[in-house]
Amino acid sequence: MVERERYAVRVGLVALVTALIFGFGHARADIPDELYESLGLSRTASPEQLFNALEKRYHDPEQGAGKGAFAEHWEPIPMSKYLNPHTFYTPPDAVDVVASRGECVECHEAVTPGWVHAWRKSVHADINGIRSLRKTDPRYYKREIIAEVETNLHSLGKLPRDQQLAEVSCIDCHVGIGAEQGDHAKDLRLPDAAVCGTCHLRQWAERESERDTLNWPQDQWPKGRPSHALDYRANVETAIWAAMEQREVAEGCTFCHNNQTKCDTCHTRHEFSVVEARKPEACATCHNGVDHNEFEMYMLSKHGTVYQTRGDTWDWEVRLEDAVAKGGMNAPTCAYCHMEYEGEFGHNLVRKVRWAFNPTPAIADNLDHEWFSDRQEAWVETCGNCHSQRFARAYLEFIDKGTIDGLAVEQAAKEIVTGLYDDGLLRGQQDNRPAPPVPEKDAPGAFFGLFWAKGNNPSAVEYEYAEMWEHHLIKHYKGLAHVSPGGYTYSEGWSQLIKSYARIQDANTQIREMASLKARVAELSGGGGREMAGLIGLAMIVGGFVLVMYWRRRTA
Repeated sequence: MVERERYAVRVGLVALVTALIFGFGHARADIPDELYESLGLSRTASPEQLFNALEKRYHDPEQGAGKGAFAEHWEPIPMSKYLNPHTFYTPPDAVDVVASRGECVECHEAVTPGWVHAWRKSVHADINGIRSLRKTDPRYYKREIIAEVETNLHSLGKLPRDQQLAEVSCIDCHVGIGAEQGDHAKDLRLPDAAVCGTCHLRQWAERESERDTLNWPQDQWPKGRPSHALDYRANVETAIWAAMEQREVAEGCTFCHNNQTKCDTCHTRHEFSVVEARKPEACATCHNGVDHNEFEMYMLSKHGTVYQTRGDTWDWEVRLEDAVAKGGMNAPTCAYCHMEYEGEFGHNLVRKVRWAFNPTPAIADNLDHEWFSDRQEAWVETCGNCHSQRFARAYLEFIDKGTIDGLAVEQAAKEIVTGLYDDGLLRGQQDNRPAPPVPEKDAPGAFFGLFWAKGNNPSAVEYEYAEMWEHHLIKHYKGLAHVSPGGYTYSEGWSQLIKSYARIQDANTQIREMASLKARVAELSGGGGREMAGLIGLAMIVGGFVLVMYWRRRTA
């Protein structure tokens, strides 16, 4: 009886501490107000109310779940089930067994030992080990997270209110939280973000709030985009992605555009290490390459240099907001800059977004709007963690003006290519320009030209322009934003923009001169009484011009 009373007191104390920390069962205050407003909830909503509202929206096809608006144009392939598990995953029928909680671990220790090894290193496998930490341990803050998780599970009725969470095992994520057994052929699931959000409700709500805090004032982008919260929708609702016959190539896009559908793009299964997720390399899988080379630009910046030379001396276990004061961090990382907003750190990474994924005139022409200037001030505060505000404002202005310079070159090239298209002068436009596959629509220098080609669509000059706006301009901006001089001046960015612009201007001259010659030949041919010598002379001029063009292409 005495032991039972002691246990009741212990549970009561845990509940009291949890209530004091987390607002008596309500979500913490660092979830943006916009999310509650969008869901029609009060900030006093219980974890159960918040989770149910989030899950309803998250799984709603009208709000981004499922195959998207172009669903009729594409079908999933076997790999798709792992990229969007809620929509496509079905349990394997090769294993017909009902397994208990312990049997899952025992079996997979033999079948897939890597999974179990990673899980055993995780907090999930040793929750009591976190509870026993001393205050001097940098991981001590995780005790609060465990208490928060238990509050969520108590509210959802998935953990009895007089119990603490003992562990998170295979069966909790892959069958159901608290399940004692599961039918492998019927009950097995791959977790989507909602499964993770059952326990980690605050973090999931923060991530989902990207939909609500990114509301472009002049409709430069669809609401909530570009963001991690809707990156799968942005993928499947790209027309050429849905139109492509080469589904394995198309799903290469989905390997990055699946933050919406899962959480393990940053927190790799089955350890789900926060240390890993906080390091720039965790972002590199997706944020690299020709159209969003943030990782390369960061690593070649002074920030990245300090990280590479001194990062091994930092304490990566401390809470992110304590990384500078307690962890020894003396240069920012991706996570530190992009997860911080007005002094708070969370999983909404778009509250300071201004230029979005790529620069456009609709953004450049409205930077003095309050929406953009407020976000600029938020960046000043972020940079102010290490720099003076005067320096921060100077460099942020430097980014804007440098980006506008690059945009001006790209827009000049766009005018040329669009003019050629409108005048019907692009190669093959009169006789050999197939339409792109539905639901894609034809347009000069459009995105589809980087992924599909047939006949003379796209023409060479269009491909050059597509690379210009989708690769070089974005690299130019990313180099500026991540303080990598070579990335926006000589190696990438500006020099590449100028190269493409020069080629486009040259092509424009050649195409229009040829069109003029052809028109003149046609005019003379229709005269009837013209001397043959004149026609032959013009034919020789045209033929010589063609040979020159051929030679220039061979030697380019």
